[in-house]
Amino acid sequence: APRQFQQLSLSCSRQTHENPTPAVVTTLQPSFTEQLPDKQRSRFVSSYDDTVSEEGSDREFQPPSLPNASPIDNTDEWKRKFTMLLRDKSKQELVSREKKDRRDFDRIAVLASRMGLYSHMYAKVVVFSKVPLPNYRYDLDDRRPQREVSLSITMYTQVNVYFEEYLGQKSRMNKSFSDLSSARSSSNGSIGTDEGLFELPEPLASSNAYMEKILRQRSLQMRDQQQAWQESPEGRRMLEFRRSLPAYKKKEAILSVISRNQVVIISGETGCGKTTQIPQFILESEVESVCGAACNIICTQPRRISAMSVSERVASERGEKLGESVGYKVRLEGMKGRDTHLLFCTTGILLRRLLADRKLKGVTHVIVDEIHERGMNEDFLLIILKELLPHRPELKLILMSATLDAELFSSYFNGAPIMFIPGFTYPVRTHFLENILEMTGYRLTPYNQIDDYGQERMWKMNKHAPRKRKSQIASAVEDAIMAADFKDYSLQTQESLSCWNPDCIGFSLIEYILCNICENERPGAVLVFMTGWDDISSLKEKLLTHTVLGDANRVLLLTCHGSMASSEQRLIFEEPEDGVRKIVLTTNIAETSITINDVVFVLDCGKAKETSYDALNNTPCLLPTWISKVSAKQRRGRAGRVQPGECYHLYPRCVYDAFAEYQLPEILRTPLQSLCLQIKSLRLGSISEFLSRALQSPETLVVQNAIEYLKIIGALDEDENLTILGRCLTMLPMEPKLGKMLILGAIFNCLDPILTVVAGLSVRDPFLTPLDKRDLAEEAKSQFCGAYSDHLALVRAYEGWRDAEMDLGGYEYCWKNFLSSQSMKAIDALRREFICLVKDIGLVDSNTASCNEWSSDVNLIRAIICYGLYPGICSVVHNEKSFSLKTMEDGQVLLYSLCLIQWCFCLVEAY
Repeated sequence: APRQFQQLSLSCSRQTHENPTPAVVTTLQPSFTEQLPDKQRSRFVSSYDDTVSEEGSDREFQPPSLPNASPIDNTDEWKRKFTMLLRDKSKQELVSREKKDRRDFDRIAVLASRMGLYSHMYAKVVVFSKVPLPNYRYDLDDRRPQREVSLSITMYTQVNVYFEEYLGQKSRMNKSFSDLSSARSSSNGSIGTDEGLFELPEPLASSNAYMEKILRQRSLQMRDQQQAWQESPEGRRMLEFRRSLPAYKKKEAILSVISRNQVVIISGETGCGKTTQIPQFILESEVESVCGAACNIICTQPRRISAMSVSERVASERGEKLGESVGYKVRLEGMKGRDTHLLFCTTGILLRRLLADRKLKGVTHVIVDEIHERGMNEDFLLIILKELLPHRPELKLILMSATLDAELFSSYFNGAPIMFIPGFTYPVRTHFLENILEMTGYRLTPYNQIDDYGQERMWKMNKHAPRKRKSQIASAVEDAIMAADFKDYSLQTQESLSCWNPDCIGFSLIEYILCNICENERPGAVLVFMTGWDDISSLKEKLLTHTVLGDANRVLLLTCHGSMASSEQRLIFEEPEDGVRKIVLTTNIAETSITINDVVFVLDCGKAKETSYDALNNTPCLLPTWISKVSAKQRRGRAGRVQPGECYHLYPRCVYDAFAEYQLPEILRTPLQSLCLQIKSLRLGSISEFLSRALQSPETLVVQNAIEYLKIIGALDEDENLTILGRCLTMLPMEPKLGKMLILGAIFNCLDPILTVVAGLSVRDPFLTPLDKRDLAEEAKSQFCGAYSDHLALVRAYEGWRDAEMDLGGYEYCWKNFLSSQSMKAIDALRREFICLVKDIGLVDSNTASCNEWSSDVNLIRAIICYGLYPGICSVVHNEKSFSLKTMEDGQVLLYSLCLIQWCFCLVEAY
């Protein structure tokens, strides 16, 4: 039976190779369709034709064998064309895009076959050739970009397991047949022909040669397409614009140094065009040298909005639609086709690919952009790439940044060459706080600097309570402020500066400056840098109540944050109508790699939220902190990308002088649990040894804390190997404790409430407690705390909000119950994302009802919360008149009031 099947397969493949026209279909189809009634027959034929071409609904298709086929008027014309083709030795084929020729393809194909020609119908083209035609021709494709279908890591893993099992069985079968054939040979002198079933080296060699021929043909097509675009009027205009960029003047030098070195470091100032041009230089050079089909460039960006916007810009400069030779891939979204050779993606996406493809097979160039930000993923990626380079000597690595400590990176990569590209930005006038106060006459008081937070605005106390302790952000600049001399400024400005509160952003001052810009300054968009989503949403709500800034006919108010949907983020690039000023409230997400063409004014609060970690107390926290000088320069540069601009720094110059030159790398200031899981999932050996090879290694105590934590929660065994739980946690992009809680909720069929708890622990506490309404807020919260649990209170509050939102009463529900509407919406969005992740790893099927059979069991839910957050739990020890909190590791501890959820403590009564 195997030999018969092989002969049948070889016969079919030989027929297909020798005559790629659908001869089998045209032979068998009449015998099948003649048995059908007329209506069914026509329906079958139309549906068959729709699989060949996308215009089947616009025409009637009649196979040549059907009795009611209509005659063809142009048979003689095609006969003449075929005769001329056969006589013309310089021509190889005829191509027709006519709709009538596609409709009558079968009749024309019969004529072509009789004259010794081959024929094939592609998407919207018919081809008649002297030589056999392939099943697919790129140059005749309909050229529509295709949206990528993302498969889960679980699917990749299952396929890999099945493939390994198949290879193992094949190896065993090879051995057994080899033994059998040698036995036959020794007994009767004949050679066992069954060996050919498993080892066919000749077809493999011809296949490689055939693939090389296809790549060569595709490379030539790419070169022709690129030359055609560059010679077109639009292409010449675009090329003229690109030549005006400083990066283009360094094109030959950049390509030369990349060709001669495996690692290159490029430092380019803001506006030089490095992000859009250098990837294009590489791709264009490969295409011109007829190597374009084999070129595969991956360019990482620190943020998804950067990857999307840059890819759109580059595709436009190449005269293409996004998804053709240029594409992008970010989390849960992507646009790339089968012929994409330049892919922009986030750093996390490249790391996820390394999970399945350790050697980045097929990738020729890796460009890591904005490396100066020193995020956790970027530093982690550098370690992996540095170890990969010796095993892939043909792989090129390019590190790029606008502001870069180039010598540090060069020494890390064994003296890699450094290239500097001068920038081009229009002049930007800089105004620090003292200049703003002097110029506008605005006065700062202890009371007009209080930042109003959205719904809490009406609950704010009438006067600002003085702080007993100075915050970290105020202490960082205290000495600089004390040493500053403002004698050159007016007395009013000096008095205002003496009242300046470093802890406040200054919503009122921002409102005042924006109003002044809208009424007195030239046209142009305004970019306002804030610390986080809470400040952005609260400031937006405040501005919408202003008579000028809230007027939609005069101001377009937009927001930009990493948690927003991609479609909402893209709105910031659209230009408003004439007479309308665009104002964009954003975080540091807009510092690098994106260009909002109409920005003229920038407001910089000088702060950003940053995670810090105390290794001794093992406590992480996310707090606002001062930015670095590099970040301040980047923010200022946003105002001068396309025209002269102005930047308003909402802090004194002396504070700017006290800023650090560069931001502290994330790997040195955050917990490392998630990073350790990634290291083990990539099988990179010992965690401590691997991290010791980082650009700047974290402290030993931090690494030990992370490893010990993962062992305690069961993600690592005693030998630091991943457990089954650990493998699942590597597929969930969240804190390990939250991932564990989510997995337990799915296993114990109480997923819905656990989804709410995990999402609630990932956002700002939705329960608001204004100082002057504390009793009312606590009373509102107590109605949800039936079991004296903040987590269960969150579940009930969300369920009530969800029901109210269905009746369009979500805002009133939040107002009545002292809840943050923004936090509830964020929880709802995260829940939807988390359920997709749990489905991807195979813990939940499409029937979610079975996963919530025990969702009403309060005791089970509390147990899962407690076990998920372990060891971050403490017990309540009751005394006669008071109680205390104790943990197993630290003994008695103090709890930060009103922040139970943020600190992720689960109180367990000890009786």
